[in-house]
Amino acid sequence: MCNCTATEKIDDTRVRVTRFDFAPGQATGWHVHGFDYVITALTDCHMRLELPGGVVTLVTVPAGECYRRDKGVEHNVINAGSLPMSFVEVELK
Repeated sequence: MCNCTATEKIDDTRVRVTRFDFAPGQATGWHVHGFDYVITALTDCHMRLELPGGVVTLVTVPAGECYRRDKGVEHNVINAGSLPMSFVEVELK
């Protein structure tokens, strides 16, 4: 269950663009990505990534940086920082 704020910006036949805003400690909830996607950090993002099998990874994505992942990624993303964090996710349909 997502307790962060997810704001859909575009959803058409080619892409879905969503802005995610997290207060400290807020999470996306467990989910599996159905599309390849790109994340662009709007703020410094100090993420705690909970992965299947109990694996936990801490990742920092500086503001303005981006990364991409293939469909099928399963995780829960948590704001592990002391400040709000925001990023934009572009899913490639």
